[in-house]
Amino acid sequence: MATSEGPRDDLPESDAGEPAAHAPDTRPTAPQVEIERTRAAVTWTGLVIGVLVLVLLLVFILQNLDRVTLKVFLWDFSVPLGIVVLLAAIAGALVMALAGGVRILQIRRVARKARAGQP
Repeated sequence: MATSEGPRDDLPESDAGEPAAHAPDTRPTAPQVEIERTRAAVTWTGLVIGVLVLVLLLVFILQNLDRVTLKVFLWDFSVPLGIVVLLAAIAGALVMALAGGVRILQIRRVARKARAGQP
């Protein structure tokens, strides 16, 4: 506990002889090292995120077990609502992947033609 007898010895003094409120840190710091991303680190991060998404999907499905009737052409199915939504999401992802794959093939074809035309 500080007393009013004088300034404390462990605080640096300001120009007026009073302890400074915020003294600059003069300790040496370690040099900053840039760490490169590795494929293993990216893969590990992707796996962790994938597992978290799967846990969330499992919780969603378990909370939506009410049965609904799904009619496709002439067939009638009675399945849990969570499964129907999951199947719809998978179908949407497949359509997106198909469209992306077609676009990638188009870009590769253009790049191949451009490379063949160069000397």
